[in-house]
Amino acid sequence: MTGRPCWIGVDVGTSGCRAAAVDARGERLALAKATLPAPRHEPGGGVAQDPEAWWEAAIAVLRRLTRQLRGARIVGVCVDATSATLLLSDRDGTPLTPALMYNDRRASAAARRIAAQAPASSPARGATASLAKALHLGLTLPKGTEAWALHQADWIAGRLCGRFGISDWNNALKLGFDPEAERWPDWIARVDLAGVHLPAVIAPGTPVGPVTPTAAAATGLSPETQVAAGTTDSTAAAIAAGAERAGDAVTSLGSTLVLKILTPRPIADPERGVYSHRLGDLWLAGGASNSGGAVLRQFFGDERLGALMPQLRPERPTGLDYYPLPAAGERFPHNDPQRPPRLAPRPNDDAVFLQGLLEGIAAIEAAGYRLLHALGTPWPGAILTTGGGAENAAWSRIRERLLGIPVQAAPEQEAAYGSALLCLRGSTAGGRADGRGLSRRV
Repeated sequence: MTGRPCWIGVDVGTSGCRAAAVDARGERLALAKATLPAPRHEPGGGVAQDPEAWWEAAIAVLRRLTRQLRGARIVGVCVDATSATLLLSDRDGTPLTPALMYNDRRASAAARRIAAQAPASSPARGATASLAKALHLGLTLPKGTEAWALHQADWIAGRLCGRFGISDWNNALKLGFDPEAERWPDWIARVDLAGVHLPAVIAPGTPVGPVTPTAAAATGLSPETQVAAGTTDSTAAAIAAGAERAGDAVTSLGSTLVLKILTPRPIADPERGVYSHRLGDLWLAGGASNSGGAVLRQFFGDERLGALMPQLRPERPTGLDYYPLPAAGERFPHNDPQRPPRLAPRPNDDAVFLQGLLEGIAAIEAAGYRLLHALGTPWPGAILTTGGGAENAAWSRIRERLLGIPVQAAPEQEAAYGSALLCLRGSTAGGRADGRGLSRRV
């Protein structure tokens, strides 16, 4: 291959797929997007999606991106996707089951079986965890069927390079893998997955193998392009935002409120959904509140929000003391499935009401970072912000007042950009690509 070297990240979500390319300095060169059909909602808390739709979207964005990169030398490609979205396939990657999405709750019986064996601190506990889905799906297959548990990112990477049964530290976390010890823990054998193979697990960004000729023809990539082990979407987003050192924190102000901070040691509080993804020699710890932008949307549309923002007075607290939730139930920083929203009294002035909501969300953010600090993370020196609220200057000033630290919008908001950086770093740092000693058949 000749031409300017570049690296590609692919981000696969629930409603769309994006791909970004970076050069050797980490500068973004191009971006492409494609939509995905909405997941199917099924009885009993089921949320499923056809994996072939992921592959079609990945082909579409890669075709668009490679057309923008004509003449460039595409060194590597790395995929991030939603955490704990999982399917079972045969040895060659052909799906044997639907893909259960990250929020599919049907594996409750499997989760109880896992809870009898897994430590209380394990992220593999719970009906939405990958391990419960693997067990649940395995029990739907004919007896004696051999199947491989693959996450969304694992399967797409496998389609690109023709190697299945490989995952990464971050996606495999909720499958039960121990990224600190870099092995499958002994307790998983007692779960008895009955014919379901767990993947070999390697560091995110580690090269796995070249793109197959078939995938190269479909996507516009070169057969010499290396496919790297991927990561979860939230981890890729934190990399994109610029989290690199212990104490770097990232808040996502989307429909929900998600906090992440890099810490020297892993921390966990399963009751409140706090766990840590390994990122090199550091750990990305965090949690997610049910509060966030979805609450604002219950009261105001885009046009009304735009009209009210200039009327806010961030330096003059309203004193309303709201706990904004879209419905009853909270998970972080308080674990209370019955916790009611606190949205009264409502003043006649909509601008004051809106400021009270923003103050309430900011107070939850501050409480979340205090909890993470109490569990052992550094206190953040500054907070990078992603999501729809990142550019809201009034909200940022409210947050700075309550947090007591600088708040700024992250210069990059695309998780695909974070995956591209991960691919770049993995290809230049080298690393173990074969996962020897990390595979486990259970």
